[in-house]
Amino acid sequence: MAKVCSVCGKGVITGNNVSHAMNHNKRTWKPNLRKVKVNESGTVKHVMICSRCLRSGKVQRAV
Repeated sequence: MAKVCSVCGKGVITGNNVSHAMNHNKRTWKPNLRKVKVNESGTVKHVMICSRCLRSGKVQRAV
């Protein structure tokens, strides 16, 4: 299963930790993904959704 939001496509971002001495170390930022049941055109599916899309109501959760 891909670690990407199925609504907005938000995924892992890479960059650097930068210390006060300007030393650079690679790091990653991971999205806050949740596996939820969603109604898509009348069928219930399990999909990975980021918390931003859940809060904004971009998907209809299955009950």
